[in-house]
Amino acid sequence: MKKFILFTSFSFISIISINAQGLKGLINKISKDTSRSSLGKVINSVGGYSGDSLSTNTIASGLKEALQVGTERGTSKLSAVDGFFKNAALKILMPAEAVKVESKLRALGLGKQVDNAILSMNRAAEDASKSAAPIFINAIKQMTIQDAVGILKGGDFAATNYLKSKTTANLTEAFRPVIEQSLAKVNATKYWNTLFTTYNTFSTQKVNTDLSAYVTEKALSGIFQEVSLEEQKIRKDPAAQTTALLKKVFGK
Repeated sequence: MKKFILFTSFSFISIISINAQGLKGLINKISKDTSRSSLGKVINSVGGYSGDSLSTNTIASGLKEALQVGTERGTSKLSAVDGFFKNAALKILMPAEAVKVESKLRALGLGKQVDNAILSMNRAAEDASKSAAPIFINAIKQMTIQDAVGILKGGDFAATNYLKSKTTANLTEAFRPVIEQSLAKVNATKYWNTLFTTYNTFSTQKVNTDLSAYVTEKALSGIFQEVSLEEQKIRKDPAAQTTALLKKVFGK
């Protein structure tokens, strides 16, 4: 009888041990499977997709393509002749602190010179915009899955904001010398510096004499504004989803 009880007890303990090990293995397997698929589930749930309708790689590729298409369209528009000059929203005008000076110059019959200065600023921005596309493309190529998730979770301008964070320094470095050369062609920088350095000696409201810096800032602002508009089109307008991948990712 004692032998039977001991045998039964041993068998029961063995069964518990085996089941515990099996349960532990099952839990480990579930944890590993969940870890592997969690990123995909996060992206799908954020994007409004269910199941495995779109893979993380597909979504990341779609976002990269959207950025590339948007930046190419935007920079192409602004780098063309009159891309800035005839764009009412982006045309570069005299800075606010120089408006009074501009009015005085026009009153003195120097309106033509002021108009030429404004035209030269916009032509400089158009020239500089030609160097933007390669910088954007390089940043897009380096985008990670984590970046894609951030863009997908972000607002309507998340892609543009991503590009701002990654390219502003490089764009400024590339734009500045091009703008300086363009302004130098028409002596715009020379006249600007001479005019406003003299003006600043008599005025309490100083005007920034660094014309190149001003135009560079305005050119970058215009570029990102145009890219943001293209991003909105791709997100919301089926007609702007011009490739199969864009339709697959943004058409849902």
